[in-house]
Amino acid sequence: MELRHLRYFVAVAEEENVSRAALKLHVSQPGISSQIRDLEDEIGFQLFERSAKSLKLTAAGKVFLAEAKSVLQHTEEAVKKARAFAHGGSGEIHVGYAPSLTVQILPPMLRAFQSEFPHVRVTLHDLSSEEMLAQLGNKKLQVALTVRPPAKMLRGLSFKEIARYAMVVAVAPSHPLAKSKAITLQQSAPEPLIGLNRKDYPEYQIEVKKLFAAVGLKPNFAEEHEGGTSIIAAVEAGRGIALVPSSLACIVGSRVKLIPLKPALPPILVGALWLRENESELARKFIATVGAVRP
Repeated sequence: MELRHLRYFVAVAEEENVSRAALKLHVSQPGISSQIRDLEDEIGFQLFERSAKSLKLTAAGKVFLAEAKSVLQHTEEAVKKARAFAHGGSGEIHVGYAPSLTVQILPPMLRAFQSEFPHVRVTLHDLSSEEMLAQLGNKKLQVALTVRPPAKMLRGLSFKEIARYAMVVAVAPSHPLAKSKAITLQQSAPEPLIGLNRKDYPEYQIEVKKLFAAVGLKPNFAEEHEGGTSIIAAVEAGRGIALVPSSLACIVGSRVKLIPLKPALPPILVGALWLRENESELARKFIATVGAVRP
């Protein structure tokens, strides 16, 4: 039994006439008649009561009509859903993100993507760097929006840069350094340094230590926090200073001062990260769309 048998049967049953059904389907009358007979032979019972002037469904034919319509409807819906998904038109994508790094770029990214693909559900996951890498690896995430990992951690992964941010010094407005136009690492070294915790963000402390080591100094780590929001709160409370991305400028307001480092350090590269073997059509659409957004 093929779908065309069901389509021909439904058309004849609704029209109660082979000729009209043939015109409706743009096929020959003998062709439809032959297909209906083949269907009846296959299922083993008559679908129609035939006379010279009329064509009526049998009791079994009426039951079969309802089921045939249901099968055709489900088939049509399945094709529509699959076609939409294949073209990135619907479905769901799980995206991990680092709030402090994406606070400026995430809203316009989502607006751009949802405008182009309104039926795609984007599920966001606020995760640490370690969690994002782990969930990309086990395919719980399709894309992560985060800092570019070190080369040794990019095995099997692809990275597309979206934004670059300067590393700046966050200080409380009442701090002695708050009036400075720029701050050096030498000035920063004696200060209590507030940063991300080493368990979830091991690369953060490694990179900060490298920065200070380059000028013969060691950072004075005083506190560890889970994210940029709590770091800013601690700085505002006067518990220390912090090295943070300039992306936080859009949310800190007058709570803290963000002051450039002198000399300027290499920028922080933020972008989309994904597992190459898990690169679906929907993920490609998301990456292409958000990659076109510039802060």
